Amino acid sequence: MRKEIAATLTQLLLMATVSHAHADPADDSGQPTEEAQPTAPYLLSGAPTFDLTLVKFRESYNRANPTLPISEFHAIIVKDDAPPLTRAASKINENLYASTALEKGTGKIKTLQITYLPIKGSEEKAARLVAINYMAALMRQFEPTLTLQQSIESVQQLLTKGKGSTFYTHAVGAIRYVVADNGEKGLTFAVEPIKLSLSEA
Repeated sequence: MRKEIAATLTQLLLMATVSHAHADPADDSGQPTEEAQPTAPYLLSGAPTFDLTLVKFRESYNRANPTLPISEFHAIIVKDDAPPLTRAASKINENLYASTALEKGTGKIKTLQITYLPIKGSEEKAARLVAINYMAALMRQFEPTLTLQQSIESVQQLLTKGKGSTFYTHAVGAIRYVVADNGEKGLTFAVEPIKLSLSEA
């Protein structure tokens, strides 16, 4: 079971913030052409990090959200993982996980993600509400002026705009929110740092 969970989390972490191009792009002849798999922004060389370690994040987050705790993260080993990253995940419940990618050496955060694995039946509405509350709590860590209601509404708007999209982004200052809707495979909400140009700084 642990191996299955690790495999699922690895897959979700890898695909959560990958921008997919249009399927089967065609050349001038009208024939489909092969296109290299796009790379998630946080995997790119020189991608920024938050000036924040995972330990500090959890301390701050759990202190601010005692009813929505995130347990200790555990490293995920990815074979042939070329980027200098450490991946880690934390199980919140049976259908909700937190995951991250850290810069090796400094341990600084490159991305923080909450992934909801949809369930069917009478518990679906309640499970999704819990997921949205965790996503909103994550948002408030980076936008502390937001009220509880404002953060929930903002997350719901982002999920609506990103519905069915494998990569929807919305930038707010020096951060980027990402929604990756992979249907039954999972819905991921992520927050990542972005580099500002001189005109934006």
